[in-house]
Amino acid sequence: MFKKIVAFLCLTFFAYAADATVEIVKKIDVLPKIAVQDASPKNVDLEFRKSFFKLIAGDLRVSSHFNVLDDYLQSSYEGGPLENFLSDKKVDMILRFSLGQDLNAASANVKLINAKTGVTTFEKSYSITDKKRNPFLAHKIVVDANDQVGAPSIKWMEQSVIFARYTEAKKSEIVISDYTLSYQKVIVTGGLNVFPKWANSEQSGFFYTSYSGAEPTVYKYDLRDGSRKNIISSPGMVVCSDVSKDGNKLLLTMAPKDQPDIYLYDLQTRKITKITDYSGIDVNGNFIDDDKRIAFVSDRLGSPDIFAQGIYDKSFEKLVYHGKNKNSISTYDNYIVYSSREGDSEFGRNTFNLYLISTKTDYLRQLTATGENLYPRFAKDPDTIMFIKQFGNQSALGIIRLNANKTYHFPLKTGKLQSIDW
Repeated sequence: MFKKIVAFLCLTFFAYAADATVEIVKKIDVLPKIAVQDASPKNVDLEFRKSFFKLIAGDLRVSSHFNVLDDYLQSSYEGGPLENFLSDKKVDMILRFSLGQDLNAASANVKLINAKTGVTTFEKSYSITDKKRNPFLAHKIVVDANDQVGAPSIKWMEQSVIFARYTEAKKSEIVISDYTLSYQKVIVTGGLNVFPKWANSEQSGFFYTSYSGAEPTVYKYDLRDGSRKNIISSPGMVVCSDVSKDGNKLLLTMAPKDQPDIYLYDLQTRKITKITDYSGIDVNGNFIDDDKRIAFVSDRLGSPDIFAQGIYDKSFEKLVYHGKNKNSISTYDNYIVYSSREGDSEFGRNTFNLYLISTKTDYLRQLTATGENLYPRFAKDPDTIMFIKQFGNQSALGIIRLNANKTYHFPLKTGKLQSIDW
């Protein structure tokens, strides 16, 4: 029973090493052409400078708001007629950075230059106390540059990703990273630690399930002081699948009698309420409709499908009438993204595609076309989705930019992905 339940919740994959690649590109508008210039002093490590350049250029591409010049260009920070106009490159704007570093910290002075006039339109200094976290420094710079040109917000780039990865049989660890996986920090080790879930929008803590004790246990880890608190234990299984907007309530999948159902747990009162009550499998509850209802995966009508019901209303409705064998979902307000196995796909029996629906309309949109695409997660805006992508025995984190119709992949170089949250 446990293996069947876990198959509903996630699948695991091998990892590979490669640069981010665009899977789907549709040119929907004429984008401003931007060049990135490295104006760092020569005493800054060249490898660090080139790595930072790639991060900046990569972020600009993933934003889907710029046409990025590929050339690695160098300049003085003040620049001159050739550096400030780049007439031979026919660019519209220049993002110029000058890095500084010491043993532990890193800093950057940044300019945004109108390449038609040579005028600096934006200038700002940045710093970070932990040099290893420099990818977040690059993300912040691009977020600000994007805001300066009036493009739709890409503040989601500043979010941290949390994921579980297997290290060996029955052992896994919890890792925090940036969305490109360029920065990674191991937070929880020892035993089997799975299904991490951010505890709040500030990302100051997270919940996860440990199978290291007598019973599966959900813990809350506080990143501010490194403390760990026991939340709830249950025989069979216990997984936190979602957290309410106010951070006070959890949706749990529990199987105290080998029967998985979805429960509501109040962190303040420690009261637990059983939401679903079905003799089959109900898992992966997610809040929808302003936390008044839940969407979840159930096999109550045969194959695994997506249903909704009120928190205190036992009546339910089927939400999806397309495909079979849904296994993972994520919600944002009235939108649901889910993974569905394509049993009759020309690409083979292991094809899982992602789809986007609305709980308010008949809207349905297919987001992927090939391979195994699983465990989708919305960012803090409805235009960006992260997911796990498998290519044979390799896996990566995928980023879908919905409005631009673009998908990017970032590899996990070591370990096997178990689950992610964003």
